[in-house]
Amino acid sequence: MRLAGKLAIAAAVLAGASALAFWWLTVPRALPAEDVAAFPPGDAAEGERVFWAGGCTSCHAAPGAEGDAGLALAGGLQLKTDFGTFVAPNISPHPTDGIGAWDIGDFANAMQRGVSPDGRHYYPAFPYTSYARMMPNDVADLFAFLKTLPAVEGKAEPTRLGFPFNIRRGIGLWKLVNLDPAPVLSFEGASAEVLLGQYLVEGPGHCGECHTPRDVSGGLKTGEWLAGAAAAEGEGIVPNITPEGLSWSASEIAYYLESGFTPDFDTVGGSMVEVQKNMAMLPAEDRAAIAAYLKAIPGHANGYPAR
Repeated sequence: MRLAGKLAIAAAVLAGASALAFWWLTVPRALPAEDVAAFPPGDAAEGERVFWAGGCTSCHAAPGAEGDAGLALAGGLQLKTDFGTFVAPNISPHPTDGIGAWDIGDFANAMQRGVSPDGRHYYPAFPYTSYARMMPNDVADLFAFLKTLPAVEGKAEPTRLGFPFNIRRGIGLWKLVNLDPAPVLSFEGASAEVLLGQYLVEGPGHCGECHTPRDVSGGLKTGEWLAGAAAAEGEGIVPNITPEGLSWSASEIAYYLESGFTPDFDTVGGSMVEVQKNMAMLPAEDRAAIAAYLKAIPGHANGYPAR
């Protein structure tokens, strides 16, 4: 056989091996069956707290919805980014248009592995990289609470992404680097209050998803945790909330989360309006814990370009 033929065969073998490796590395990996079986029965009353901490209504209710309208989670919010337009889905308990037919395994895999009931990757605009840090009982409680909400008919529009971001299978490679249930920061000898705040901020509150800069793949630069970032949409910035960027006291942070008023008598604005409304629904001890955590984390220079 001539050299050219041998090289062609070698190239074909290499291409086949690469395709097989890609397929294996990118397969959606659900939670082990024994982990799903260990999820406790959910408590809807406890799940309401998780619901507000997680900010579910901010993305899945109609923009500007108030009162009971904020509990109709029909989806439809559009997040326009450099990767394309992500659309929040219907997560109401409607049996066909929402998640009414899901079981706890479906919900847990979506929340903590970013895997759909039909075995596809979810795009990480859904912040499952943060929800992966949630405790099983909180996931189960949230699921129980969601099942008490109104079932809303109608599916949201599909997400619209261009090539190559529309190839969901590639998210498997992204997850290998960015999906980690371990805490972001390590606190030796921290108080129970700081540890609660860490759980709320790094887990259900998913604060880092907006307040931490991202690399070219869209993964969080955890070495600049909460240092602020360029906004995912438009030309704005999300502020630095480490001690180097936010000089407020813990009590001032907690009051801001409760009332929406800053120490200099300004009011909350932008996308933080909806977040603050959610935080105001939490028990006072949760807001105090979040503030204590934000005062305990390392300070960083601003994670966004100078303007």
